[in-house]
Amino acid sequence: MLAAELINYDINPLHTSDSVQRGLERMTEFHVRHLPVVNEEQFLGLVSEADIITEPDTQTAIGAVALSLVNPYVREDQHIYDVIRLFYEQQLTLVPVLDVKMNYLGCISINAMNGWFAKLTSVAEPGGIIVLEISNRNNSLAHMSQIVESDNAQVLSSYVRTFPDSTRIEVTLKVNKQDISGILATFLRYGYEIKATFNHAENRDSSMDRYDALMNYLNL
Repeated sequence: MLAAELINYDINPLHTSDSVQRGLERMTEFHVRHLPVVNEEQFLGLVSEADIITEPDTQTAIGAVALSLVNPYVREDQHIYDVIRLFYEQQLTLVPVLDVKMNYLGCISINAMNGWFAKLTSVAEPGGIIVLEISNRNNSLAHMSQIVESDNAQVLSSYVRTFPDSTRIEVTLKVNKQDISGILATFLRYGYEIKATFNHAENRDSSMDRYDALMNYLNL
């Protein structure tokens, strides 16, 4: 997915002639702590709440306020991962999007980003979550998928977490099956270390009891 596909056109940018008070009112209205500043279509930078909240004269023009951020933005053709990186590195509540001529198009809000990430990771889909800890040399998503599919299930999403100064990695799998006891047994049979499991079942069934019994048996 590209940045252009998540643009929010409802959050209007500030102009240099807008007052500090106007900027604070818009931040409150849109529940953000940052707003783009433009001169017609030209993107000038991003003003933060911290830049203007201490201004004693709320009628001061935004153009007269020094911006603390160094023009963070993405182009419309950049991947959504670049947007996530900016949100994380600069702790932003929105990211401006520019066209190939570096003119302002719109912005991506943190709420839109959260919604996209929720769809990406299938958080709303019922199923189970399996967290594995493995060596990075044994990181084969194809093999993990085969194990899941052998129990008539599918991997809905997955992600990998690495650790500094370690050859171990953490792999999280979301599968479309709540009773994951059979999948867990197969992972154990192939020597995988199961770090944690979760599911979306409202009522506890016997799957965890069977898993606990299996673990107790293996620890004998």
